[in-house]
Parts: sequence; structure tokens; C-alpha cells
Amino acid sequence: MKLTKLTVSLGITLTLAFTANTVMASSHGSKVVDPWTTAEWLETKRDMPEGDVIRGEKLANEGYCYSCHGVQGVNPTQATPSLAGQNPLYTYKMLLDYKSGLFHIDHKSDVMIDLMSTYNKQQMADLAVYYAAQELPYLQYAPQASTSSDATSKVVRKGDVSRLIVPCASCHGAHGEGGMNETPALAGMSPRMFIRHMKAYRSGDRTNDVNSGMAQFATNLTDDEIAALADYYATLTK
Repeated sequence: MKLTKLTVSLGITLTLAFTANTVMASSHGSKVVDPWTTAEWLETKRDMPEGDVIRGEKLANEGYCYSCHGVQGVNPTQATPSLAGQNPLYTYKMLLDYKSGLFHIDHKSDVMIDLMSTYNKQQMADLAVYYAAQELPYLQYAPQASTSSDATSKVVRKGDVSRLIVPCASCHGAHGEGGMNETPALAGMSPRMFIRHMKAYRSGDRTNDVNSGMAQFATNLTDDEIAALADYYATLTK
């Protein structure tokens, strides 16, 4: 009798645990979050707290951010993005988008979504300015054989009017250093990360850009063009 009760109790416990884990695992993917409106983002940007580099460094160390993003935000692998030298507004917005669940490409996003649920806006701003204070990792991920060409450079500098593609440099800077507002730096970005996110924009899996600012251009780029742009920005120098 005791054995039967123990077996039933254990079975119920395991069932509940499995159910809870399944719900947690699927909750991120099923969460529907409204995209940013221009007015909402402008208000959020205006109200961004003033970040503190020292506090940000402490948060990065205490949160073991280096275990995925590298020491001082320079990741030695291409598995996760480097954060060093990134536009602080972009990093701040990305952390907000993780927290809300708006940025969720696949299961790889779940770690950051769970982590940001414990952070407030001040802490996010501190992290953003800390990483912005580091040097961009120029040539960290430069490929041995680049696929970029004159045509790639033309898209960056002049765009492609026939496909309604504006010049990349008009938003991301002539040297890929990042532009005004939340436009990210692209110089030194790993090709693997660049390609992953551009394809996510193109497919509609990434939807956290205000007014589809990137998706509308990525839609018209081929796989080869995206790969060439990835190599172009990975090989940029100051």
C-alpha cells in the first residue's frame, strides 16, 4: 500500500514538473507582443536613464555576461554577438525588447529573455553605456577570403534605387560605426551574427525594428548579397 502511494505521488510530481517545464519552454515562443510605434519608441528613448559605466561593469561581471559575450564585450567566437563599442541606445532597446519578449527569433533568445526579466531600465542603461565605452572589435572576425565586391560597396554607399534599398551607410555610418538614435554599429560584427539577423529580418522572424526599418530593405536582398555585406562589415577598419 505504501509503495503504491509512493509510486502515485512520484508520478504526479514528475507529471507536474514536466508540465511546468513544457509551459516555461513554450511560453516565450507563444507570447505575442505589439511592435513599437514611433511615438512609443521616441518617448522611451527620451526617458532612458543616464547610464553609469562603473555600475555597468559591475553588473556585467556579476551577471557573468562575459561567459557568452566575452571579456569587455568581445566574444572570441561567433556563437553570440560582441557588445563592445555598440551604440548604447541600440543595446538599451535590445535589452528592453528581450524583457518584453518582442525580440524572440528562436530558442537561443530564451536565455536573454529570462535574464532581462530581473533587470530594470536603470540597470539596462548602465550595461549599455559600459559596453559602448569599449573599443569596437575591428577585424576580430575578418574572413580569410571575403566575398564582398564593388557591388557590395555600392549598396553600402549608394543603395539600389531599383529595389528601393537605401545606402547602408546613411543609417549605420560611413565606417559602420553606428548612426544616430538606435542604429547599431556594424563594423567588426561577426559574419555569422550578421547573416543570422539579416535573414531573420527578411523572413519576418525578427520584428523589433521600429516601423520595419530594416525588414523592408532586407526583404530584397539575396543570400549572396547578405553574405557579402557580412564580410564587408567584418573587414572594415577605422
